[in-house]
Amino acid sequence: MPVKVGMLVLFAGVAAFLKYASDQGLFHMPMSVRLSLVALVAIAGVGFGWMQRDKRRAFALSLQGGALGVLVMTVFAAYRLYGLLPATATFALLIVFVAGLGVLAVLQDALALAVLGLIAGFAAPIIASTGQGNHVALFSYYAVLNLGILGIAWKKAWRVLNVLGFIATFGVGTAWGVLSYRPALFASTEPFLILHFLLYLAVPWLHVLRSPKRDRAILDGCLMFGNPIASLLLQGALLDWAPMPLAIWALVAAAIYVAIAFAIRKRDDMGLLRDTWAVLAVAFATIAVPLALSASVTASVFALEGAGLIWLGFRQARRLPRWAGVFLQLAAGVAWAIAALFTHHANDLPILNAAFIGSLLLVVGAGVGVWQFDRHGMSRGVSGLARVGLLIWAVIWWLVSFINEIDTFVIDRPLAFGYWLALLAVTACLLAEACKRVRKLDLGVVLAFGAPLFLFAGMVVGLSVANESIQPLAGWPLAGVLVMLVTGWFTLRAIAAHRVASILAATIGWVRWLAIGTAAIVLAFDYVKTMGQGWEVLAAAMPTLLLAALVLWRPRIIAAPLGVYAEAIRNAVGACAALALFFAGVIALGTAGASNPLVFIPVLNPVDLLLIAVLLLTARGISDASMPASVRRVRPAVLAVMFFIIATSMTLRSVHHLGGVPWDNAMPGSSLAELSLTVVWSIIGVVAWVLGSKRGQRLLWIAGAATMALVLAKLLLVDRGHLGNLFGIASFIAYGLLCTVIGYLAPAPPRQSAESPPESSHAS
Repeated sequence: MPVKVGMLVLFAGVAAFLKYASDQGLFHMPMSVRLSLVALVAIAGVGFGWMQRDKRRAFALSLQGGALGVLVMTVFAAYRLYGLLPATATFALLIVFVAGLGVLAVLQDALALAVLGLIAGFAAPIIASTGQGNHVALFSYYAVLNLGILGIAWKKAWRVLNVLGFIATFGVGTAWGVLSYRPALFASTEPFLILHFLLYLAVPWLHVLRSPKRDRAILDGCLMFGNPIASLLLQGALLDWAPMPLAIWALVAAAIYVAIAFAIRKRDDMGLLRDTWAVLAVAFATIAVPLALSASVTASVFALEGAGLIWLGFRQARRLPRWAGVFLQLAAGVAWAIAALFTHHANDLPILNAAFIGSLLLVVGAGVGVWQFDRHGMSRGVSGLARVGLLIWAVIWWLVSFINEIDTFVIDRPLAFGYWLALLAVTACLLAEACKRVRKLDLGVVLAFGAPLFLFAGMVVGLSVANESIQPLAGWPLAGVLVMLVTGWFTLRAIAAHRVASILAATIGWVRWLAIGTAAIVLAFDYVKTMGQGWEVLAAAMPTLLLAALVLWRPRIIAAPLGVYAEAIRNAVGACAALALFFAGVIALGTAGASNPLVFIPVLNPVDLLLIAVLLLTARGISDASMPASVRRVRPAVLAVMFFIIATSMTLRSVHHLGGVPWDNAMPGSSLAELSLTVVWSIIGVVAWVLGSKRGQRLLWIAGAATMALVLAKLLLVDRGHLGNLFGIASFIAYGLLCTVIGYLAPAPPRQSAESPPESSHAS
């Protein structure tokens, strides 16, 4: 390795020094003499390296390679920079040197020699270039080098040499094209592109042909796929991306690949090479389609062609056509997107237009792929990923096709939302029905969970309808809701075999109806100006109260049509109903709750009745047999806290309506509000204290005592500031009187047992 690196560095250093010395005028001898001396030294180096090939192989090979590189550069400089050699003689010498390089490398079985010489050969025009060279000479020189690579490939399977030549040739060609190409140079550039395309078309074949184990030879993917891709891109640049000429070039390339694949069709040892060429032929023919046709038609052709390739791949038990078909599905999507980006729909008809039909064909193509992978693919691994990926791809384009139609042709927003609701509901139903007919478990699971996903999307769209102040239960949105109602039943029945997905779908379905019903009621009250806010809050909570009541008393309705999962669905929907009930209660607690046109009556007003209903439903839910014992044990404490909070809210609401205290941040500063809270809290504490003592319920007695302690703290911290008015004074008096009553009725905590307290306790 040190010798190889040293030769490369020395080569570059000497070249740079000679150029510098020449530019500075340090050499006074004629240029022809200078070049001749350099060439003689290089020839001597080649000869000396040949003599040392047996004794010092690594040194000899490196010396030969470096010396031949110097010879190549010298001849090129004599022709290109100084005009000392005619073109014919120059290329004759270059052919001799490249041939000599190949012969030496082959005779000595020296890959390193070939690589070093090739690097020097490709570097020569770059080092000697002035930036104003003749591209014909440059590419002719590179053609000679690549012919040498082809000659070596005829004898040796040296992949590194092939790849190096390809990268150098197309890399320099691309750089020249970016910097110097003009359309006027097409005629003198195109032949070189075709020549190098054909050269590196043959090199992989020679690599396989010369491999020691031909049936196990590694296919040179870099050249097999890099050559056509690079050539196509360069050809597109030369043609200025004109579609039809580029389509013709792609068809010619496809014909070439078909011809060579057909030529080796009977060679069993080249099966992989034959298949790869066949795939490339299909690829180039496919590429010609969008170049010659419109993008929407291209999408259709790609989708159907991809479906056909997937079918053919499974029919012939071959992987390449299958995965080429999957790739074509993706290419079809890109083609459709391009068509949608540049196509105007001014004169199109709904549904009967190229964009919609093309997108549906994308769905068909992907659907056929899913069907084939489900029937014939492996149960796991890459086939599973392809199966699921194609399913997702089909669903995406199904949605895109209809959404594009809705956005393009439907102007009326309620009608658009009706279509949206129906689309999502039908999609969920179709996925569920497909779930019953698939064979592979992973695909069935994805389809089963796709149904609740679209049910959830329907709920989101339903809420967005309400957000835009469009009534979801009127007009076209109502039609969409009815479609959701009908398809929802079939959706649940279709995924009944998947327990988790069924429970999830049923739960989301009920939450969806809850959300849509609540939104519809809220929007309906926007048109009723004479009714107070309390009625709106109560009406908006009615769907929640109804759902909670169904969960508690009619669970069969909740579980239908999935009676086998009745208990699990009841628990899941019950949890959602409990959460909705909690939010309804929180909203009611913070609502002033005007009851007009009726007179406000404490406890018997809409908001207070709603809070009482929440309390009763919570009490029934906690005591339900399905609840864990640990939850049922804390029922008294939970209900006591809820009762205390609800009583506080009722008190403040009564103060607001009957006492005229504003329902805002000024409420805590009101003496009337503080007096009312003191009295109500004290009464609650007294009742709990007395009942706990009389009934022997120690926890209830403790709760009463804690409430009275809280009232005492409130008196000392808050009501003390109101002692200058009657309300503040009344607070203290009321608390004192109530404590006196407690001292008379229940002065001591009850024993742990249910026995009556001893007489001594009463005497005290």
